[in-house]
Amino acid sequence: MYKMRVGVLRGGPSAEYEVSLKTGQSVIQNLSKDRYEVKDILIDKAGKWHMRGMPVEATRALDQVDVVFNALHGKYGEDGEVQRFLDSHGSKYTGSGSLASAIAMNKVLSKGHLSSAPFKHAPHRLLHRDEMNKNQVIALFQTFPQPCIVKPVSGGSSIATALVSSFDELLYALTVAFSYADQVLVEKYIKGREATVAVADGFRGQDVYAFPPIEIITSNTTFFDYTEKYGGNARELCPAPFTRETTDVLLHAAKHVHKTLGLRDYSRSDFIVARDGVYFLEVNSLPGLTPTSLLPKTVEAVGATLPSFLGHLVERAYARK
Repeated sequence: MYKMRVGVLRGGPSAEYEVSLKTGQSVIQNLSKDRYEVKDILIDKAGKWHMRGMPVEATRALDQVDVVFNALHGKYGEDGEVQRFLDSHGSKYTGSGSLASAIAMNKVLSKGHLSSAPFKHAPHRLLHRDEMNKNQVIALFQTFPQPCIVKPVSGGSSIATALVSSFDELLYALTVAFSYADQVLVEKYIKGREATVAVADGFRGQDVYAFPPIEIITSNTTFFDYTEKYGGNARELCPAPFTRETTDVLLHAAKHVHKTLGLRDYSRSDFIVARDGVYFLEVNSLPGLTPTSLLPKTVEAVGATLPSFLGHLVERAYARK
């Protein structure tokens, strides 16, 4: 029996290289070996492609697979770049296309496309690298609501993201964030309960299926930072104990984000449930699939398995024309 050849693309030249390695390893381990011939395609930090531990031309690697499972995160893998390359080669791949990926990756662009959405947005300001001087930071601190969140406009896993409440903290957080990106988002800190909702196209016969919300309760910080995400200290409640009304708002919001931004196959949106309503934070067009990631937890919460879900994504990608 012919087995579909699935190339799992992982690594990449981004700050989320290590997370992508783990996501890719999880995909490799959980794709059915009875149905698929799984091939590990590693992109190193310099952007060089590898198969079987040896350097290989990217086009040659792609010629050896029927479909690509995109397990990259961050720059190149999630911002539309690798999608453009895969499209130019005629490759079929999991996840969103180039334009939708680029919009979703940019937190300001995605907020702009969702400005008329049925949920709230925290007040925010976009800063460019050439605005990074002490006088500008002083003016920002004096005029922008405190505390606030500082984070690169494009990026994930809460890398270079900080909650600040003093001038010195703001100056340091901006310096760190600008070391990762040319544009930085400063956003008012919204106090509330953190929630995330994953959706998937065509799952269980629905056009866009929304999985149960997850509530994230951090152990010793006030937001879900990199250490909390991958250190195993946060509590993740799934299904989240929100009211039926709040749950419905979250499910509808995640579907709205996915559809409005033109995302494909699956995505996961992050929210804050505050006293005055639900606030949208950002969307992940390629959510993590590591053993500690949130998406596998919500998949299991509805009685599905990670292997079946991954197979669903592969089959959708392969069937696309």
